[in-house]
Amino acid sequence: MKPCFFVTDLHGQLERYKKLFKLIEKEKPSAVFMGGDLFPSGLFALTSQNNVINDFLNDVLVNEFSRLKKKLGKDYPRVFIILGNDDGRFEEDEIIKAEELGIWEYIHDKKVQLEGFSIYGYSFIPPSPFQLKDWEKYDVSRYVDPGCVPPEEGSHSKEIKKDDIIYGTIQKDLEILIGDDDVSKAIMLFHSPPYKTKLDRAALDGKMFDHVPLDVHIGSIALQRMIEEKQPFLTLHGHVHESTSITGSWKDKIGNTRMFSAAHNGSELALVRFNPDNIEDASRELV
Repeated sequence: MKPCFFVTDLHGQLERYKKLFKLIEKEKPSAVFMGGDLFPSGLFALTSQNNVINDFLNDVLVNEFSRLKKKLGKDYPRVFIILGNDDGRFEEDEIIKAEELGIWEYIHDKKVQLEGFSIYGYSFIPPSPFQLKDWEKYDVSRYVDPGCVPPEEGSHSKEIKKDDIIYGTIQKDLEILIGDDDVSKAIMLFHSPPYKTKLDRAALDGKMFDHVPLDVHIGSIALQRMIEEKQPFLTLHGHVHESTSITGSWKDKIGNTRMFSAAHNGSELALVRFNPDNIEDASRELV
C-alpha cells in the first residue's frame, strides 16, 4: 500500500486546504483520513447571515475533491470523512449526498474496508464547555466535568430525541459499532483522543471552576477503555489542538495500539503520513 494522509481540525482555513489539495495531487496517497472540525465554526454558521460559511462544503470541499478526482483518475485516493464537535450536523445530509460523486466516504458510526484493513469512524466527544452539542455525548455515564455543559443543555443544529441525548453514551455506541470484531487490523478514525494520553492534554493548568481544579486531560474514557481491551492496530485523533505542544508528542501507545494526532495549535497544516504496512515510519509534518 502507498502511504496514507491524516489531517484534522482544519476549521475551514483555506490556506490549510490549499496545501492539502496540492500534496494530494503531488503525492497521490492511498487514502486520506479527515478527522473532523473541517468547517468554519458550526455555531457561527447557525447564527450568521454570511452565506459563504454555509457554502463552504460545495464551494471548497466538493469542488476541489471533484477536481482532484477528475485529474488523478485511477490514482485518486480513498477519502474517509467524519465531522467534529465544531462542525454543525446540519452539513451531514449534504456530505452524504456528495458521496454519490465518488469523492469521499462518510464513515461516522460505520465500518468499511481498505486493502485488508477494517476502517471505523466515530465523531462524538465527551461533554465540553462549548454550546454546540451536535457531536457531544455522555462518555461512560451521565457525569459532566466541572465547567462543562451537559449535552441536553446546549444547542443542536438537527433535532435529536431528548432521550437519545440524555441516555446515550460513547461507550454504548462503541460497543454496538465494534461488537465482537477482531480489530487487530483496524484503523479507527475518531475526533476525540482517549483519556490520559499524550494526545488529550489541554492547557488548563491551575484553572478552577467553583473552586474545583479542572482536569487537564479532556479525552474520552470510553475510547481509552476500548483501546485497552480491544487493541486496534491504529487509532487517529484530533480535537485537542495544544496537546502536542504541551506533551512534545503527536503519538502514543496503549499496549500494542498506536495512536496518532494531527491536531495543531498553529496556522500550519499538520499532516501525518503513515503506511499501514510499515507503521513504524509514520511521520508528522507542519506545512
